[in-house]
Amino acid sequence: MQHKVLAILQMGDPPLDIQQKLGVQSDWMIAALPDTTLTVKVLRPASGDVLPEPATLAGAILTGSTSMVTDREDWSEYSAAWVRQAMEQHMPLLGICYGHQLMSHALGGVVDYHPAGREIGQLPIQLHEGAKHDPLLADLPQSFMANLTHEQSVLQPPTHATVLASSEHDAHQILRYSPEALSLQFHPEFSTEVMSYFLSRREALFSTEGYDIPAMCAALAATPVARKILHDFVDLCAATHSTAYV
Repeated sequence: MQHKVLAILQMGDPPLDIQQKLGVQSDWMIAALPDTTLTVKVLRPASGDVLPEPATLAGAILTGSTSMVTDREDWSEYSAAWVRQAMEQHMPLLGICYGHQLMSHALGGVVDYHPAGREIGQLPIQLHEGAKHDPLLADLPQSFMANLTHEQSVLQPPTHATVLASSEHDAHQILRYSPEALSLQFHPEFSTEVMSYFLSRREALFSTEGYDIPAMCAALAATPVARKILHDFVDLCAATHSTAYV
């Protein structure tokens, strides 16, 4: 029987307290997905899952992680090699946070700790002029709010990538690698509950860095524009790859 399959590549497991409070990355992603005809399959390369032939998938989403791309863990490098294979086969790809950095690393970019430190909170994203012609971004407002939490960044995108958005902290918030492949430094899948917990669980540390965590949590709101990018990507996968198999 034919099925259209969207793979969610869960990039490792979060710390136990996050799992107990919120679940894991694939849980947040599935909760954020729109109604779709796609069959959603979660794959965990860090736990030894073998990634399928890209041609058998309608598309894939690479999640965030508490790991660091620069650690070059075996499962991460295996996933990077798979990204290159998926790119060669023109399979739709969406990288988020760690997934954004891993895609850039896999395709020749430079990823490392940001010289200005972490970026965390609900912050404005600014689209660049080129976004007006992007199939997933063209109808978005020039500025929108998104949830962020990361220490590493794409410091130098791959030479063929197009930078489509930035924030005050990070020059490479959205990268387009091909007509099928895009990545986001921010988290379109985060709910206000998830973002609030990521802020409050390390309040003591963040306060020493000058963050007013209670005020940041109180100001959190839904991020529908960022979420729309995720939804439109899923819709694109469903419309484009109608003959993929489980």
